[in-house]
Amino acid sequence: MSRRFTLKKLVGEAQLLLIGIPVLLWTLVPVYHMFLFAISERDSATSGRLWPKNPTLQNFDIVFQQKHFYLNHFWVQLGNSFIIAISVGALTLFIATTAAFAISRLKVRGGRTVMNLALFTYFIPAAFLAVPMYKTMGNYGLLNHQSALILAMVTIASPYCIWVLKQASDKLPWELDEAARMDGASPLQLFRLVYLPLMVPSLVAVGTYSLLLAWNEYLYAFLLLSNDKDVTLAVALGNFLSADDSPWELLMATGLVYALPPAAIYYAFKRYMVSGLTAGAVKS
Repeated sequence: MSRRFTLKKLVGEAQLLLIGIPVLLWTLVPVYHMFLFAISERDSATSGRLWPKNPTLQNFDIVFQQKHFYLNHFWVQLGNSFIIAISVGALTLFIATTAAFAISRLKVRGGRTVMNLALFTYFIPAAFLAVPMYKTMGNYGLLNHQSALILAMVTIASPYCIWVLKQASDKLPWELDEAARMDGASPLQLFRLVYLPLMVPSLVAVGTYSLLLAWNEYLYAFLLLSNDKDVTLAVALGNFLSADDSPWELLMATGLVYALPPAAIYYAFKRYMVSGLTAGAVKS
């Protein structure tokens, strides 16, 4: 029996490896080529070598020193990306947290209906909503202001975040609420002293999700912002492709720098992302 169990376990691990190794390679190959271009000289960037003949860090120096005309506002645009992403994360977290608390714990009348209607918007691809969003921001005089992009991304991220937090909130024991109310706690105290401490993993998860969503957004940032000093770095990267002779080595070096903050954020909160986004998916 023990030998059969061990053999079955080995077969299962072998099957996982047969699936996992190709997936890992498929994921890492683009990243490797990005790094390969970033450390290559201009003339050898497209040579087809698996390793550059003369690897260099000069491309990163050009990026950081803003020595190319496409990089004239690199640090400003990187700062814009941080400001917009953090603002979207904070606003989405506030809206989703309070809405989920009201729907799940306070049982606000019509709350579930509103949440379901908001989720219904995901049946429409976000790209189809770009033009109506553009017209709406224009009507309110918000075009070419970073607040327009922040509001647009909060609108896109909030329904899903509310749903995730609502599902996680439903799993919290009602006895805690009843005990707090018996001790004379107000809804605000219940929210601050009971709800928030127990929801930390899910709060970190949805906050990280909305932050990364805003960080990686290109379409809405391209439509709603036009000034070079206001756009995010994602939009600035797209400008590289409009040149007749695109400096691929600089594009990849900039892209690699731009990819580092979200990667660091994800790995820092990875355990919260897994537990927080799946909270409420399985009923106990």
